[in-house]
Amino acid sequence: MASWMKDEITIADGTKVLAQMPVIVSASRSTDIPAFYADWFMERLKAGYVKWYNPFNGQPLYVGFKKMRCIVFWSKNPKPMLDHLEALDGICPNYYFQFTLNDYDEEKIEPRVPVLEERVETFRRLSERVGKDRVVWRFDPLILTDKLSVPDILAKVERLGDQVARYTSRLVFSFIDINAYKKVGGNLKNGGVNAREFTPDEMCAVAQRIGELVKGWGIAAATCGEIKDLDQYGIEHNRCIDDRLIAKCFHHDPLLLEFIGARYVEPDMFANPSSGWVLDEHRKDAGQRKACGCIMSKDIGEYNTCPHLCHYCYANTSNATALTNWKRHCECPDAETITGK
Repeated sequence: MASWMKDEITIADGTKVLAQMPVIVSASRSTDIPAFYADWFMERLKAGYVKWYNPFNGQPLYVGFKKMRCIVFWSKNPKPMLDHLEALDGICPNYYFQFTLNDYDEEKIEPRVPVLEERVETFRRLSERVGKDRVVWRFDPLILTDKLSVPDILAKVERLGDQVARYTSRLVFSFIDINAYKKVGGNLKNGGVNAREFTPDEMCAVAQRIGELVKGWGIAAATCGEIKDLDQYGIEHNRCIDDRLIAKCFHHDPLLLEFIGARYVEPDMFANPSSGWVLDEHRKDAGQRKACGCIMSKDIGEYNTCPHLCHYCYANTSNATALTNWKRHCECPDAETITGK
């Protein structure tokens, strides 16, 4: 699984080009496609391809959807996608949402997301529409500031979880990583947020309490991209592009099961008393961080395109650039790329 297979496609101007043909599409770690680009995304699905720019070398490439069997959405506000789900079911019914639902309204750390009450309602509606296993709750990242202490953060998690735990099966969280990402530190400074990283003891205190909370809620908990093991508190390492979840939710799709290497094990009274889906290997995405458990997918988003302008953002280098790209998209909403290029 070193790279995606390629195939020839015909683009809008009649030209034939080679395109990557992923089985799993990520939409997207780099921007909030459901919140701001839902209409564009659906039109690109109907067109059968998207044009994407490599963030490291700026080179364009094409991504075709002919082999696509699963979509993973990432969003702080997937409300605009609700109107598209019926059409999406007819194109690619295998999809789930990583829904980042934080409570930083009072601190204004996420200045352009809808108010919390509206996002909670969207969470409920989405879960009731697609099922709670397919809406993963992310409180991500957890942030400490001169105005936010560990007890403050835990109180926010508890209050929010009391509202949404019944609509999900999993809570995913991470501790803010300021030192490793220059963009994060710069955006926090520009937003006037005096943030700091968690100490190891604080991480353990948070994990212990979250472990207690999720046990009471009857859901699982996991960390995203964290090296530190917190399994003693019932917290595992997450896989956001998750072969286990895919096998559980979409086991009716043999081609998808073949791609992730899943097979069904029948119950055996002596050797294996329980039945279920087994993964022959964990096909980790080599392009992600060492602590990342995601399997291979193709992300079709672009950096510097998210108008949420969250002060901890790692995907925007500058707010001005993100808003410029958003304006260009609005002027050219039918372009092959998010940015209208």
